Amino acid sequence: MKNVTKDIYYVGVNDHQIDLFEGQYVVPLGMAYNSYVIVDDLVVVMDTVDQHFTKEWLANIKEVLGDRKPDILVVQHMEPDHSANIINFLKEYPSAKVLGNAKTFKMMEQFFHEEIKNRIVVNEGDTLNLGKHILTFVFAPMVHWPEVMVTYDSYDKVLFSADGFGKFGANDVEDPEGWDCEARRYYIGIVGKYGAQVQALLKKASTLDIQIICPLHGPVLDHDLGHYLKQYDTWSSYRTESEGVAVFYTSVYGHTKKAVEFLCEELKRLGCPKVACSDLARDDMPECVEDAFRYGKIVLATTTYNAGIFPFMDTFIAHLVERNFQNKKIGLIENGTWAPMAAKVMSDKLSGCKNVEIIEPKVRILSAMSEENKAQISALAETLCAEYKAHKEIKEEKKPELDPKALFKIGYGLYVVTSKDGSKDNGLIVNTVSQLTDSPLRVAVNINKANYSHDIIKKTGVLNVNCLNIEAPFSVFQEYGFVSGKDKDKFAGKEVIRSENGLVVLPNYINAFISLKVDSYVDLDTHGMFICSVTESKIINNVETMTYNYYQANVKPKPDTAKKKGYVCKVCGYVYEGEELPEDFVCPLCKHGAADFEPIK
Repeated sequence: MKNVTKDIYYVGVNDHQIDLFEGQYVVPLGMAYNSYVIVDDLVVVMDTVDQHFTKEWLANIKEVLGDRKPDILVVQHMEPDHSANIINFLKEYPSAKVLGNAKTFKMMEQFFHEEIKNRIVVNEGDTLNLGKHILTFVFAPMVHWPEVMVTYDSYDKVLFSADGFGKFGANDVEDPEGWDCEARRYYIGIVGKYGAQVQALLKKASTLDIQIICPLHGPVLDHDLGHYLKQYDTWSSYRTESEGVAVFYTSVYGHTKKAVEFLCEELKRLGCPKVACSDLARDDMPECVEDAFRYGKIVLATTTYNAGIFPFMDTFIAHLVERNFQNKKIGLIENGTWAPMAAKVMSDKLSGCKNVEIIEPKVRILSAMSEENKAQISALAETLCAEYKAHKEIKEEKKPELDPKALFKIGYGLYVVTSKDGSKDNGLIVNTVSQLTDSPLRVAVNINKANYSHDIIKKTGVLNVNCLNIEAPFSVFQEYGFVSGKDKDKFAGKEVIRSENGLVVLPNYINAFISLKVDSYVDLDTHGMFICSVTESKIINNVETMTYNYYQANVKPKPDTAKKKGYVCKVCGYVYEGEELPEDFVCPLCKHGAADFEPIK
């Protein structure tokens, strides 16, 4: 059996007979049901496997332990693909105890109709000392069943993550598409509805030193954990993962399909980085759902059918709504011969989704696409590609554009200022940018002297101001405001867009950027004011500018101060518990000092 660490063994199985996982997901690469054994003064088995692999699983345990007997079976999740062999395990090892929480044992009785007498019931945060290894049990309700818990081994720094970080596919088959594709389809299909609960679990996990993740499906993750954690953060917060437009359609006689093909051609012409097009009647439905969550912009095109919409589109939208679909811009194309109403039906079905914008105008086709429809579809493509078109122009411009209207985006807002120290790009959040004159165009930017960017800009004399819009999530402020560029390369591994001056233009969450050349510098004691000429400026979109008040009211998470005494950081919400806040205290999250804390009321 495979060693995960010196004391932890993989004893799971691979299923190549299954055709549909959970009765609905096609799994051409099979499925893995993972189980692990921890060998210490006490021997612990982590979860069982599917009912069809009893003998193989018990043989795997026997191969690891020889004549030793397991002391405890930990049950993290009661779904039958992981719990089916609990009774068989106890028949083989009658002296072993079963560990779970109260909900675990209630479900166990429902599945097996017998009481497990030799049990250990744990609560949130309880620990189990095996000798060297100490296990901590962390509850993860509704990720994706109510009894789910994960387990952390502090000795080997291993997180046993239940269904979290799992993927479709057997472990003895190499997945040609890597981890992301089938992990994304698995997550969105099975866990997608429970983003808030996954976010809560990720918050708990962030306090742990995790070196290895052992999920109940898919491979053991023992390298590049930052990537997997980032993907889960993106998926569970319903943010855009990939730039582009996903188009989903149904077509009865081919006329709607022709309109969609024309739209896709227009999107590509306008520089859309990726156009994903799916025929809902023929393509795999879970993969279509996956793409709808993956891209920030989608188009739905269908016919009116029996005073509603075509059945495959109806099913598709139901899948989206069921999984908490949100944070999207959606274009609609309807077709009908005598009473077209598909757009209204689709809009109504999506009306309960959070932060979903239906792009106006909707395209209405009467039977077959007309020249007027082509113009409408081209306009829809222009709207969907406004940012991509601007990025394309930035890359291709021979002479920098100077658009004075870009400066209209300046207010008492929040901005990411980008700069460059040799070959290293940097960015920071600022809230003090102001236009000084309009002929010539001059702008002042104030930056704290303690910030790394201050020294870079003073040395290089160039900077970009990226005007954040109200779609910017809290993660943007964490990324550019809570860590120093001295300690972290904030653009490492990212594909970047550069303006004429060679500095980064943010690809997302901005409505304009302004390139500046420093003309003079004013020393303001704690801050430095850079008075600059505008060398390039461009409007990216017309989404409202992010103001400081909007950030405080709608973006920054509300701190959990209930029943706590102490001080809370006004910038990031970190809570310091204590009677007195030290004068030299620095927030461990955003690095702001004691002056930015206020007493908890």
